[in-house]
Amino acid sequence: MEDTGPGPGVERDLRAEYARHYGFATEPPLRRAEERVIGADYGATSYTTRRQADRVAALLELGPGRRLIDLGCGTGWPGIYLAATTGCSVTLADVPVEGLRVAAARLERDGIEGAVLAASADALPLRDGTFDAATSSDVFC
Repeated sequence: MEDTGPGPGVERDLRAEYARHYGFATEPPLRRAEERVIGADYGATSYTTRRQADRVAALLELGPGRRLIDLGCGTGWPGIYLAATTGCSVTLADVPVEGLRVAAARLERDGIEGAVLAASADALPLRDGTFDAATSSDVFC
């Protein structure tokens, strides 16, 4: 028998759980804790530290004129940070729209060139070669 992955009920439950998470992850006490632990305050669902994100930027050779996609971006960490610190443009892709709303507001607030895309990483509605680099933090586990 072939394993086709989780059923629709499991996926629905996971989406509901992330929606609840984004509702409280952006509250000031949790953002302060996030700042102390990973060095950023994005309401992140990722455990990528600021130091690790800086290393990713170097490895991907990010900079002005480069286009980055952050798959499973959640609320925008570390994609927005990478764009802010390197000058690259960023597209943030994820399924839960609650996280994308937070990410879109952060892009606007920080004046970062970027876009949000409600799409699963395994079915992106994009042509090959659209991006120079891709990142994903904790989404494939």
